[in-house]
Amino acid sequence: MQYSGWPETGELVVGEVDEIEDFGVFVDLLEYEDKRGLVHVSEVASGWIKNVRDHVNVDDVVVCKVLDVNTSSQQVDLSIKDVNDHQRSDKIQEWKNEQKADKWMELAFGEDVSDEQFAAVAGELVEEFGSMYAGFEQAAIHGPDALDSTDLSEDEVDALVETARRNVSVPYVTVTGYVDLTSPNPDGVEDVRTAMEAAAGNGEVPDEVDLDVTYVGAPEYRIRVQAPNYDDAESELEASAARASDAISAAGGTAEFHRDRRTDDE
Repeated sequence: MQYSGWPETGELVVGEVDEIEDFGVFVDLLEYEDKRGLVHVSEVASGWIKNVRDHVNVDDVVVCKVLDVNTSSQQVDLSIKDVNDHQRSDKIQEWKNEQKADKWMELAFGEDVSDEQFAAVAGELVEEFGSMYAGFEQAAIHGPDALDSTDLSEDEVDALVETARRNVSVPYVTVTGYVDLTSPNPDGVEDVRTAMEAAAGNGEVPDEVDLDVTYVGAPEYRIRVQAPNYDDAESELEASAARASDAISAAGGTAEFHRDRRTDDE
């Protein structure tokens, strides 16, 4: 996505070197529509510069600090030397993330998505989360709830969440479910304990997954799963509930899986 307005003074921007002259470097601003800036030779690098081309080349992708914006003359003054290595690295990563988000938008709404819808959805994500990428990331972690405060339609939310869950890698995702376990047998407590052990995986849960089964209040038990992505977390949650159900059913008891907690006190 490219912004239609102008960058702000002090902002860090990503650009591509378009033209090099003795007096400075012209840079196409990749994040802004039809915007170009100038890096004066004194702002290319620290110290005396004999030849600008010793420091930059045409087609180089650079991170610049916006020194001044004159909208009437449509001039943007930039500096390369005022950007340190840490800022440069962070800004490039942020820019790459937004490029990923652009592709995810096309996956969510199709390559023929209208400019109006793209801009409207992107605007909602940027306003709420600061960037499209952050919006997709939150949708992957928290699902539709993450987008409750936006003005997106139900269909748009569903498309974003489905795409996010299939494509966004996050440090971990936590999902929770509950299972009610009951047994009519005299030793029903042992039946339930066996079912809980089965739910916990009996040592067969993948190393990258953290699965915890805890008592909430009879007959309710909570299953909490942390995994690297949503699909794995959901799969492990469902498998855990299924193991508990199989174990309690084999003893003549019953199991009921549900998403929301029903007991009042833990």
